[in-house]
Amino acid sequence: MIVSRTIVRLGVRSIFGRWRGVLLFVLPLILLGLSVLARALVGQDDEGARHTLYGLGLVVVVPLVALLATSGLLAPEIDDGSISYLLAKPVPRSTIVVSKLVVAVACVLAFGTLPLLVAGLVVRTSEPSLAIGFALGSALGGAAYCALFALLSVLTRHAVVIGLVYLLVWEGLLGGLLDGVRWLSVTRWSAEVVDRVAGTSLVSGLPLTYALVAGLVAIVGGTWLTGHRLRSFNLTGDE
Repeated sequence: MIVSRTIVRLGVRSIFGRWRGVLLFVLPLILLGLSVLARALVGQDDEGARHTLYGLGLVVVVPLVALLATSGLLAPEIDDGSISYLLAKPVPRSTIVVSKLVVAVACVLAFGTLPLLVAGLVVRTSEPSLAIGFALGSALGGAAYCALFALLSVLTRHAVVIGLVYLLVWEGLLGGLLDGVRWLSVTRWSAEVVDRVAGTSLVSGLPLTYALVAGLVAIVGGTWLTGHRLRSFNLTGDE
């Protein structure tokens, strides 16, 4: 069996037993609160919907939820050495990684995708396709982020800091300044899905096929590389 219920249960306990669990509830509440405020102030305005759903939801909330959820699964166990107990069990490394990622992706769906869907219905009630587009885009991007951040968590002890720098500089700053970044940007791949479903124009010059394939490569590649990296750990948690 590729997914272990025991590891999934331990993963859930690991996330919600720490401060990360509190932030996972705070981020969607901020998104929903601002969507209600935007609807009350500007009505069903295109610019207001764009800033709320894309600028906050897809660019900030979904990646942060993925980072918080994923960094709370493997990194703490590696840091305190408790990963050795898990690695000592006769459980394939692929099962460990997939089980951990199931928890992370479930958190993204619950605290990123679902709130984004509701926020879309709030700011643009007359166009449910917009909410559906953002939900589908966030699901793809969130899963890709989880796989990449899982890999980052087994490569360095500073996964959260590096992840934040990556989101701020690459996905945020450079993604808004350089058109070429769209080819290597998870957020822009997600935005292309939104464009095709909702008929928006968040990103230009990026084929949907490329966005889907790139997202799938990030998910599968990140998962496989994380499992491969875990095989290099000995029972003390060191390389």
